[in-house]
Amino acid sequence: MHHLLCGLAANPALPSELVDRLVSVADDDIATALARRADLSRAQAVALAERVGGSAVHLAHEGRLTTADIDPAVRPDAALVLLDRGAGRSAWARLLAADPVPGRRQRLAACPGLPSDVVETLATDPDVRVVAALASRTAPDVAARLAEHPHAEVRRAVAANEATPPAVLAALVTGERLPAARRCLVCDREEIPFVHDPHCPRLDCDLPPGASCDGSHASTVHALREAALRNPATPVEAVVGFVDHPSMLLRWTLAARPDLPPQTCARLASDPVPGVRGDLAANPAIGEGLIRRLADDRDSAVRHSLAHHPRIPLDVLTRLARTTGIGATLLPRIAGSSPCEVEELATSPDPAARTLVAQRRDLPPGIRDRLAVDPDVNVVKAIAPHPGLTEPQLRAMGDRHGARVLAKVVSNPGASAALLADLVRRVPTPRRLFREVARHPGATAPALLVCLGDERAKPLAAGHPALPPPVVAELVRDEDRQVAEAAAANPSLPPASMSDLMSHP
Repeated sequence: MHHLLCGLAANPALPSELVDRLVSVADDDIATALARRADLSRAQAVALAERVGGSAVHLAHEGRLTTADIDPAVRPDAALVLLDRGAGRSAWARLLAADPVPGRRQRLAACPGLPSDVVETLATDPDVRVVAALASRTAPDVAARLAEHPHAEVRRAVAANEATPPAVLAALVTGERLPAARRCLVCDREEIPFVHDPHCPRLDCDLPPGASCDGSHASTVHALREAALRNPATPVEAVVGFVDHPSMLLRWTLAARPDLPPQTCARLASDPVPGVRGDLAANPAIGEGLIRRLADDRDSAVRHSLAHHPRIPLDVLTRLARTTGIGATLLPRIAGSSPCEVEELATSPDPAARTLVAQRRDLPPGIRDRLAVDPDVNVVKAIAPHPGLTEPQLRAMGDRHGARVLAKVVSNPGASAALLADLVRRVPTPRRLFREVARHPGATAPALLVCLGDERAKPLAAGHPALPPPVVAELVRDEDRQVAEAAAANPSLPPASMSDLMSHP
């Protein structure tokens, strides 16, 4: 019965009086579904928070509770949600800054717009993770001050903060002009030298795998450098020296920066790690010469990444499309192609080029219609979901190419109800086709009833609002809980059935 009540709680057609009854019996799962209802009244939200205390957090997230509805002394976690959204009160922040639970102070420290006195309190919190949370989101002046904090974990958080002044970030990377850190999370709790076992059996241990310290706080310093490399505010001059660093992770992080100079890009293109070359391949910083060089990379993942470069020449991209499994996706270079380039690709003798441009959904009608009758099945699969195609065009695709294109034909937003009903009766019918029809907004009862015969499509069809109400009412008794819950959430479920589910479990 519980799964049916969860379904009812999500049903947009559930009458208000039944919402009230669900509130009165709600548990955590039902409360989560109720909190997402668009029609939940303020009175119902307040009642739900009283019934299930933990639901106040969900309700605050969904905007169902406001500052007038929350007492931070009673619902501190809900108050933190509003503070994180910038909708809380300053007095709440002052109260929660003294909360005995460190996790709550940590969450408070990451909230925006905290009063200056709360910031100062949190900056001297006895739990270093609270200070680190503050350092990761605080204003430039506070970040600059915390960069000199004696604990390396706080400095790591400062390095990740995009508001940290560039000169401070550069100093963190090099360690120059800053006093040496005295502690880290490793030496706080272990005798050094210490290296954390990646397969540590201790259930109460939360150190990262491989965390280490020999007095130099090695793993935290490494994490600090990685954070600084990811931070776009860190001056590129401070990070290019990591191009030959022995740490694969640091080189990999460096390769993704869009502000790298050409010489650094060229060095990274020879990196022995394919992941480094792959992130570089998609980096807008690389020029045409390096693009053409990486197009011949021995690793297919690198070539796949290169295909997503926004300025890759079309001849290189077409060649990659023939030799690399790019998948059914609209690539940035194709999305940004000019009208002349679109025409060139659509009329190319190479089906790989035509397939690339067929992924666009804004093609001129003439080009769209030409690709719809393309002899290559991959081109037709790519163009089949394009808006504007007529029912005769979609039927013709299925007649010419059969099961290979039917799932794509069905996914077209303009596929008519008659077409969907006809396609699900084809023999043989690809199983994926049933799922596509069951989730299609234009599907009607004849097609959906056929989809109910497929095990994987049945839960989708059971929740489709075009399913006849008597069928939906019967499906709430289905032995498959997923099907029954979907039916209970279906707005076509008769009101009498809704009441019956509430009254007669």
